[in-house]
Amino acid sequence: MPDYFDVPAIAYEGPDSKNPLAFRWYNPDEIVEGKSMREHLRFSVVYWHTFRGTGSDPFGVGTAHRPWDDGSDSLDNAVRRVHVAFEFMEKLGAPFYAFHDRDVAPEGATLAESNKNLDAVVKVLKEEQQRTGIQLLWGTQNMFSHPRYMHGAATTCNADVFAYAAAQVKKALEVSLELGAAGHVFWGGREGYQNLYNTNMKREIDNLGRFLNMAVDYADKIGYKGVFYIEPKPKEPTKHQYDSDAAACINFLRAYNLTDRFKLNIETNHATLAGHTMMHELEYAGMQGMLGSIDANTGDMLLGWDTDQFPTDIYLTAQTMLTILKYGGLAPGGVNFDAKVRRESFEPIDLFHAHIGGMDAFARGLKIAAAIRADGELDRLLQERYASWDSGIGQEISAGKQSFESLEQYIMAKGNPAPNVSGRQEMLENLINRYL
Repeated sequence: MPDYFDVPAIAYEGPDSKNPLAFRWYNPDEIVEGKSMREHLRFSVVYWHTFRGTGSDPFGVGTAHRPWDDGSDSLDNAVRRVHVAFEFMEKLGAPFYAFHDRDVAPEGATLAESNKNLDAVVKVLKEEQQRTGIQLLWGTQNMFSHPRYMHGAATTCNADVFAYAAAQVKKALEVSLELGAAGHVFWGGREGYQNLYNTNMKREIDNLGRFLNMAVDYADKIGYKGVFYIEPKPKEPTKHQYDSDAAACINFLRAYNLTDRFKLNIETNHATLAGHTMMHELEYAGMQGMLGSIDANTGDMLLGWDTDQFPTDIYLTAQTMLTILKYGGLAPGGVNFDAKVRRESFEPIDLFHAHIGGMDAFARGLKIAAAIRADGELDRLLQERYASWDSGIGQEISAGKQSFESLEQYIMAKGNPAPNVSGRQEMLENLINRYL
């Protein structure tokens, strides 16, 4: 195989390194809280942005210079792209990758032709996985790009399109099984509405519940044991997506009896589009026992759409890892770089710079989070704030031993509540700054 990147394997050189093609913080073998960084972070490279992204936007065609790609939809080009992808991931040291079915293989004139194309490329993907040891973090299906999905896939008003989507997911699950994917994602890009005048919301959400239960049934039938994920996002391309945020997704999963098979794949840029922070979405999913994996990116606060930029904000990665460590880690999920280089960063080498920066940012965030947890001061202050719930009347309320009537008697006898204490927000923010 030819080398497509004139780049050596990316090595850890430490915080003092000025080599732009080296890790300053990500040392995969360094032990943090009893596990290596490699085990904690489980980095994954995405096929769609990294190997299929062109740099196009609504105002211009692609700018990306990809000398290995002839621009065709041929199988030869798709197979060559597989070798490019695995060379990149091997040199980067990423242990996982992720893809949509249509990322890796061209769509045919019929579903049968599309499946045949996919089988041909999956054969090469499997060979490269075996050669390199790089594994599939999760698979998914593209049910948003083709015009047939203009009204949605599982929530479409067209029953034939629903059937087509079911057949496409059936094949994608077979591929996830074949390649040993640790998980399988359902991102409802067009599962939502633009206008309620032409939308039967109950029918659409009921159909989505039916669709996902069918997916569970088929996974059981073929013996696929990977985790299923829903990826929350509030809008874009639809005005309102049904998987709008973590709370909405969890409510949906409970309503349709799917909580035993599904967890959430939380993305930073989707969280902010929903009006939340990444920390909020992770905390909500974690406290409900539904945190599964993350898409590692960020948006631009001055832009109102999904810009999918690489994460470089150490506050963001420290907050993310603080919450992930709190809830026991991500495995079998991981830190998936659903991020793309900027339109102006068009050379192949920019792919390395982007991923190195993101991996270093998360490695540093992991070390900061572990230091905060080891010192215990944040936990102590939080425990002190809620101390009234650990004894006396608070403990009795928590144990279910009180009622409105008994609490009325309690407060009548006491006269007034105990005085409040300061939340110390500024002090806590200063405390976090000490670690950065």
